[in-house]
Amino acid sequence: MLSLIVVALATVAAGFVVWANDKRHAKYGIAVPAGVSLTVGMLSWIIFIAAGLGYQPGLTWIPWVLPIVLGAAAAVAAVLYLGRNRTSRDTARLTTILRY
Repeated sequence: MLSLIVVALATVAAGFVVWANDKRHAKYGIAVPAGVSLTVGMLSWIIFIAAGLGYQPGLTWIPWVLPIVLGAAAAVAAVLYLGRNRTSRDTARLTTILRY
């Protein structure tokens, strides 16, 4: 259970760091990357523990480290996708509004 708490705190922190480093972070909320990171981290932790990877010698690092890495990667992917799409859609919408 301690690994779950550590993974939760680390993935949320990774999500906030990803949000802070994105130059287009004004296009979406601060909780989006943190929430995506937390969701992916928790689901992967549950899957790894259910698969029994947390209780085998030599594999106990998997539920501790891999969910954090997967959560951070998911936050980066979400930020890249949302930042580009929101920017292009907002620009298109603003152009349409300004034409009339």
